[in-house]
Amino acid sequence: MGLEGIKKQIEKLREEIRRHDYQYYVLDQPVISDAEYDSLMKQLIELEEKYPEFKSPDSPTQRVGGEPLKEFETVEHSIPMLSLSNAFDEGELIDFDRRVRRALEGRLEEPVEYVVEFKIDGLSVALDYQEGRLIRGATRGDGHIGEDVTENLKTIRSIPLVLNKPYTMQVRGEVFIPKEAFKKLNEQRELEGEPTFANPRNAAAGSLRQLDPRITASRPLDIFIFNLQYIDGVQVDTHLESMDIMREAGLKVSPFLYKTDSMQKVIEVCREWSEKRHELPFDIDGLVIKVNNLRHREILGQTTRSPRWAIAYKLPAEQKQTVLKDIIVQVGRTGVLTPTAILEPVRVSGSLISRATLHNEDYILEKDIRIGDTVIIQKAGDIIPEVVRVEKDKRTGKEKKFVMPKYCPECGSDVVRLEGEVAARCIGNSCPAQIKRLIIHFVSRDAMDIRGLGPAIISQLIDNGLIKDAADLYYLTYDQLINLDRMGDKSVNNLLSSIERSKQQDLDRLVFALGIRLVGSRAAQLIAQHFKSLDNIMKAKKEDFLQIHEIGGKIAESIVAFFKEEQNLELVDKLKKAGVNTELKASQESEQQLSLEGKTFVLTGTLSSYTRGEAKAEIERRGGRVTSSVSRKTDYVVAGENPGSKLEKARSLGIKIIDEEEFKNLLLN
Repeated sequence: MGLEGIKKQIEKLREEIRRHDYQYYVLDQPVISDAEYDSLMKQLIELEEKYPEFKSPDSPTQRVGGEPLKEFETVEHSIPMLSLSNAFDEGELIDFDRRVRRALEGRLEEPVEYVVEFKIDGLSVALDYQEGRLIRGATRGDGHIGEDVTENLKTIRSIPLVLNKPYTMQVRGEVFIPKEAFKKLNEQRELEGEPTFANPRNAAAGSLRQLDPRITASRPLDIFIFNLQYIDGVQVDTHLESMDIMREAGLKVSPFLYKTDSMQKVIEVCREWSEKRHELPFDIDGLVIKVNNLRHREILGQTTRSPRWAIAYKLPAEQKQTVLKDIIVQVGRTGVLTPTAILEPVRVSGSLISRATLHNEDYILEKDIRIGDTVIIQKAGDIIPEVVRVEKDKRTGKEKKFVMPKYCPECGSDVVRLEGEVAARCIGNSCPAQIKRLIIHFVSRDAMDIRGLGPAIISQLIDNGLIKDAADLYYLTYDQLINLDRMGDKSVNNLLSSIERSKQQDLDRLVFALGIRLVGSRAAQLIAQHFKSLDNIMKAKKEDFLQIHEIGGKIAESIVAFFKEEQNLELVDKLKKAGVNTELKASQESEQQLSLEGKTFVLTGTLSSYTRGEAKAEIERRGGRVTSSVSRKTDYVVAGENPGSKLEKARSLGIKIIDEEEFKNLLLN
């Protein structure tokens, strides 16, 4: 098959995958199995890898997220993204109706019609399509200036990269996370030792504003399109017509649209959804009432802040009164201490609530929450119970102020709160609440790389009292391991060999493996190269760490605090006695690590001998750093085949450009 045939095959696959994405993510009507879909995607990925000249920014393969951004660029909205005025009761809806009818009286023959739709609780964005292809997506910002989040929006599968029709238009939508997906996201974050999100809206907003699109791609974001800002070459008379046009183009439009010429009917719909909102699979914080006729909208116009042809009816959150009986402190997998309110059980939004998160110490102080208080609670985002306020007039004087413990309730280690952070943390590495996560991290591939030691075996080792910390792994015996479930002779011997090999890992891996907060693999490399031994690292002060490029104050404070804790010192001592290497190896490779120190690289195009990740790792191993964009601070641009616009920018700035062969020589020297 010639190149033209390959190109047609790639386009056919893209078209087929786009069709299935539309069926699954927009219509929720899949017509093929997940395995069949994965097979199509695999074929496309392989062809694009083999024929990079046919890669396209709107290919379905590009939804995984590209290289991290340095910062978001600002976008001036061609059509202002105005906010809506709010109605908090039915009387304000009647007033809105009166204003609309008065302004339109005698102006047009068509009757006044309203469309009611959900006000999705998420983050508002504008999508620009040029001849059917997504060219830009931006946040609302202040309504006039937003942020370019195109690369992040491309990762949302319900946003088509190519429309069914070649329209040039701009649409507005609301990015959100469904309730069930939000629940699973928080469960996963808790499992991984990450702080949980307070509500779906915060999670969606935080996910969309990640500088690393790969993080956004890992989040379960969705979208509903709710307004057509403009469209070229198509006559549109009503809002409902515009919704039909967008739906036919392949966009996922608002799931509820109700048309009526009666404000009383609008009010009835608002009452209905005030009761039924909890049945929806996503959060709404109200309903939006819009004038349907677009000519009516032109006459009504807008203020500097909001259109006169629409209003948001805000649904009141269901709140209940109860008594806060106690405040307990729970220790998460990262050592974060989270105060939790123990409540007199009360039914809120369809479920019985007996606990509510109090987030952190500052939250408690700000709201002046005390044990014994009568409090008002609600579900944040209809999901997470939270204390809204204290009924201070009901205090008896017997209420007790909460004090965050100075020592971990699980292990007795010091509790610290680093400057600039709201979270208090246990810094003991032998804390039962953290031990499993820390050991899993310790044995991971980028750390000590102990193969055959998965979470299930680690759980068995902990439950049977065979290990209490990571260092205990090096004292395990054949007789201890052979008695574990699913551990035969071969498995045990392989595991013991892997543990033994890990003793010779270089210093940077050990530093990373210790699980010091904020110290990733890159920081561990820099620290190991600078101090040469674990002993030197342990004796170093904050200012010593600040001498290292890329190491900031928070990382420095975290390391110093870690090695002040007695339990962590005991852990290191056990590792030393077990024969674990604690010195930087004086190999040629280690010497090479310093050869690019302080140099900044940008990679563009395809290299034949390295993947993008491999090239990045080689640079960082030698002390250099890789950024995603070219600036005056860039030292080298490594240009492979089919380089992009970064090459032109490098030329305009006079940045040194090297090819793959020169890059190899630079690494060798």
